[in-house]
Formats: sequence, structure tokens, C-alpha cells
Amino acid sequence: MLKNDNIFINFLTDLLQNFNKILRGKNEKFCIIQIKNVKEGGICMKIVHISDLHVSGYNFVEKWGNSLIKMVNSLNPDLILVTGDLTDDGYIYEYEKACSFLERFSCKNKIVVPGNHDARNEGYLIFEKIFGTRFPFYQNGKLAILGLDSTEPDIDDGHIGRENYALIREKLKNFEIKILMLHHHLIPIPGTGRERNIPVDAGDVLKICAEEKINFVLSGHKHLPWLWKLENTYFITAGTATSFRLKGYSYPSFNFLEIEKGSFSLTIFNVEKEREEEKFKRSLKIPK
Repeated sequence: MLKNDNIFINFLTDLLQNFNKILRGKNEKFCIIQIKNVKEGGICMKIVHISDLHVSGYNFVEKWGNSLIKMVNSLNPDLILVTGDLTDDGYIYEYEKACSFLERFSCKNKIVVPGNHDARNEGYLIFEKIFGTRFPFYQNGKLAILGLDSTEPDIDDGHIGRENYALIREKLKNFEIKILMLHHHLIPIPGTGRERNIPVDAGDVLKICAEEKINFVLSGHKHLPWLWKLENTYFITAGTATSFRLKGYSYPSFNFLEIEKGSFSLTIFNVEKEREEEKFKRSLKIPK
């Protein structure tokens, strides 16, 4: 047997051993979601919103990754929300890299939903083993956050599904601040080319957002930051924070959301330049 054959066999053996650890739930380094020690009783909160890291991909920029870690840690957020595409193809070794990357954030309170890249090659099964669920829910006093899996295996299209409409209504009722997070955008984003991957049932979900008076819908996918307002809901899209796959002359970025009673501010940070790029302050209508 050739030396290279031995190397390949050893690689496969290590890979299978790691896979078994994940399936048995014994690899503790993957248990990174710890929602605790967040301000109780109020609705003042600092949230970092990042998306489309693609940490295992050819277009991942390590320098930008290091800058992102430093910048986010300096903001000392209460929560980090990740709206998908941690990986490129959903393989186990990619999830290992993604988890190692996320562990470098000093904030331990993370909520993560999968993106279309994470769902490839049965990656959605690995995602569930690592993060516990594809539909995370978090509540803290008067604020609630519901995550949705908007992916379909091995295709880039988005889909929420009628079976999840009641989940949105049930989980987010009776809260003052309601946040919905998913990978796919519900409204087309300017400057991102021909629209192809918007969820096929986006209209139905938009109607629910209006009826349930959802305050924020956070998403990613298009690698370009944007802010829409439809009725009383703000639709906030995050750009890619660490990938070369940028639209036009845009820059790698992440969002910083500061929620206060009656208002919020949204800051878009440029990861490459390590600086604040844009800031918006808007009123916030609290449902009665």
C-alpha cells in the first residue's frame, strides 16, 4: 500500500470518529449557544447581526474574520444573531471550522439559523445536532426572537411553509418587541441582480408580519446590507461579513442593532476598514 493511501485512510478514520461524536452529542465544543445573563425586565438590548460567513469556503478572508471578531467583541453585545451560511457545502469539517470561529466571540449568547449552503449534503441534519434546532426561540422579558429555517435541501430557493405559520403567530404573541430571523430575504434587495431565491411563500409571511405587528425581520443571503420598512415592520438584511463574494463596490459588513423603548438605531460596520459606515435611527411602534 502506498504512503498516500495510508494518509487518506487515516483522514477518513478521523472524519468518521468526529462524525460519531457529533451524533452522540459528546463533542462539547459544539455546544456554543448559551442564552443567559441578558438584561431582565426591560426592552433595552444590544444585538449584533452577522450573516454569510462561509468560513470554510474559497472566498473566506481570514483577515476579515479576525477583524470581525475584534470589532464584535469590542461592542460587548447582549446577543449575536447569525442568519445562516456559516459553511459552503454543509460538510462536517466545515461545521467544525464554523463552530471554532463562533467560539471566538466573547458573547456566549448566540442564536443561529441555517442558510441554503448549510443545508446542502444533508448538512441540515448536522446543524440540528450541533445547534439543537433549526427553529430557535428565545424570550427575555418583553422581547422575543424566533428563528426560522427557510432553506430546502440542495437548492438555493427559500420556503417557510404553511406548517410554520401558526408557529410564528403562537411564539411571538403577547410580546412588545418581536423579532423574526431567517436566512432568505422576504423583500427583494436593490443592487443584487435578478431576483431568484426569495421564499416562494414570501407574500403569506409578509401578511403574517403585518397582522402580528412584528417589529423586525432579520435576514442575509444577498451579501448586501439593506433596510426596508413595510407598514410597521423593519426588514434588515445583513451583508457578508467575511467573504470576497461582494456585490459591486460594496464592503464586508455586519449590523449592530440597539433597541430602546420607542426607538432603535441600526449601525452598519465595515469589516475591511474596521469602522462605522452608516447609521440609522428610527422610531419603534410598540404593539398594544
